[in-house]
Amino acid sequence: MRKPAIILLTSLLTVSWTATVILARPGKRYDKRTEMCRLIDSGKLDWESDHWGIGAAKFKEVCKSCHNRNNDKGAPFLYMESYSSEGWNQVFAKRRKKCARDGSWDVLSQEELLLVNDYLYRNANDTYNPNDADSCG
Repeated sequence: MRKPAIILLTSLLTVSWTATVILARPGKRYDKRTEMCRLIDSGKLDWESDHWGIGAAKFKEVCKSCHNRNNDKGAPFLYMESYSSEGWNQVFAKRRKKCARDGSWDVLSQEELLLVNDYLYRNANDTYNPNDADSCG
């Protein structure tokens, strides 16, 4: 009786772990606004990398200029894990946030907006996996 229970438990743990690995660090992102699939798996989307670093740098320069801790603008504190991947897609696709409507995003080109969205999508709160080499640094 113990063998089937152990096999079942092992199978469940394997399936659960596999599902986590598959969801970590997405390699592509569908952009509803442009109706394009963007490949975001080559290169690291972090502060230091060349191409992808544009999204990170623009997020830090433009978005974090208001959305930092203890700001005097009343903007909520944001960081890359403030939303899930799909949540960040909604922020950019629907532009329901005040800063998207008041012209604050106008300093960014359309390509820069896409790169910021790519960066946030790939580093959102549902993408970290400590067992993935790309996630652990």
